[in-house]
Amino acid sequence: MAADNLLNDPVSELASRLEAMTDDEVFTAMSTLEAVSEDTEGADQAEIVARIALIEVEIERRFPGQLLAPYRDWKKRNLLL
Repeated sequence: MAADNLLNDPVSELASRLEAMTDDEVFTAMSTLEAVSEDTEGADQAEIVARIALIEVEIERRFPGQLLAPYRDWKKRNLLL
């Protein structure tokens, strides 16, 4: 999913799409939004943080009780590639 879609699509549409994504796609979306949030300030950052929170909820739904551990593990694996 392109960063533009993650940032510009309505939140309800993003939430629906997250449900259909693979774990890898969800983690990639999270990583993309984290990178964008580091380069953004002001009101735009608040919107990005809200979308990151939405993805966090999806990760918790898929991996109950593990918080963001699966995402952190995925990031470590991908840094080694």
